[in-house]
Amino acid sequence: MTTATTDTIAAQATARGRAALAIIRTSGPDAISVVDQCFRGADLAEAESHTAHVGYIVDADGEDVDQVVVTIFRAPRSATGENVAEVSCHGGDLAPKLVLQTLLAHGARMAEPGEFTQRGFLNGKLDLAQAEAVADLIHASSTRAHQVSLQHLQGRYSEQLNELREELLDLCGLMELEIDFTEEDVEFADRERLEELLGRAASLLDTLLATADTGETLKDGVRVVIGGRPNAGKSTLLNALVGRDRAIVSATPGTTRDEIEAEVEIDGVLFRFVDTAGLRDTTDQIEAEGVRRAERSIEQADVLIYVYDLQEGLDAEEQAFLRDVADESHAVETIVVGNKVDLVETPSGDGQPARAAEVVDDVLYLSADAARRDVDALEPLRDRLAETVADQLSRADASLIVTNQRHRSHLQSAREAIQNARNALDAGVSGDLLTLDLRQALHELGSILGTITNEDVLGQIFSRFCIGK
Repeated sequence: MTTATTDTIAAQATARGRAALAIIRTSGPDAISVVDQCFRGADLAEAESHTAHVGYIVDADGEDVDQVVVTIFRAPRSATGENVAEVSCHGGDLAPKLVLQTLLAHGARMAEPGEFTQRGFLNGKLDLAQAEAVADLIHASSTRAHQVSLQHLQGRYSEQLNELREELLDLCGLMELEIDFTEEDVEFADRERLEELLGRAASLLDTLLATADTGETLKDGVRVVIGGRPNAGKSTLLNALVGRDRAIVSATPGTTRDEIEAEVEIDGVLFRFVDTAGLRDTTDQIEAEGVRRAERSIEQADVLIYVYDLQEGLDAEEQAFLRDVADESHAVETIVVGNKVDLVETPSGDGQPARAAEVVDDVLYLSADAARRDVDALEPLRDRLAETVADQLSRADASLIVTNQRHRSHLQSAREAIQNARNALDAGVSGDLLTLDLRQALHELGSILGTITNEDVLGQIFSRFCIGK
């Protein structure tokens, strides 16, 4: 996407549909002028920055379109660094549409996805990592993901990378200066300082890269597959976890043929639950395909909740299956649930039906059917699920968690370049060869922050944004 910063753009910045208010944003050199041409109520051309004005948007015939409040932000004191006028009108489908059409008719053009934020980046209001944090905020699907995105937007992540880049740039410049004085055998760069800086750089990059898996979990959610024999209560458990009838529950074995997904937030983290077909041998071709998909889904899971019927017990084949899952080189976290505890004698042996869940020998005993009516019965299971990511989250500083795959790739390349520079320094190689590695590290860090970029990268990044942001 290319942006002509000499024109003025406009778009609705709030979601469409029934609402009390809607906001139409304009940005560009003529933003205030465009709105002023169709505004009756005050002289916006003379209005000071950061002031609000009540009046009416009027069409070309002078007819009132809607009563509005216009807020003025003059360059460079705006989110985009340009003149900005925001029109707050009545919500719904029609009023915002008519206001936007009026602004477009008076010289603005429709904004492209992410163009407001892109202009903010191009005008130095935020760096590229912060701009991407805006997109992450928009797409955040859990409280923790929102918190991390907000901290990235506030800039500590960028600050750490920028400080490192500035120090590397300073030393790299001194080393390149030495190349111009090779015959005089002059050293401008302090080798001890360089060695210390490269050590700190490697440590910071290692710290950031160690958070990448946690960042991926926060962004995409924890994939939890619910597996087990037919009629073990998998679908009932899914419905209890999500608090609604997401899956069909039937006494007929093999009812679930395909994967059914639902999402729930637990302790601020998104969990994606997948109900699968019952694991058994079958001659039914459709059910057999469901079983194959269930087995494949378990292989791709972060967590497996294996449900079995306490009335039937865990047979030898199921126990062997669970051992195989535990022995896999990339074993998923497994939580074994003994279901239908209300239909058998409780593990405590008092002969009374269980009303809440209890854990015995690392097996969680519960009644999924009772849990649909008593949400507290699921607390032990929710706690176990939260524990699967608690260790990751406790080790990571939220402001430094890497949630972006593009950043992860550049950080890995920067780490390799830093290590190459350390090896070169230890080997006593010439400054010009050492500088090549430092330049590569600078390039990778600059690509994250946006000090080094190209039009294709910007187009790909800002296309993720909605129109109006």
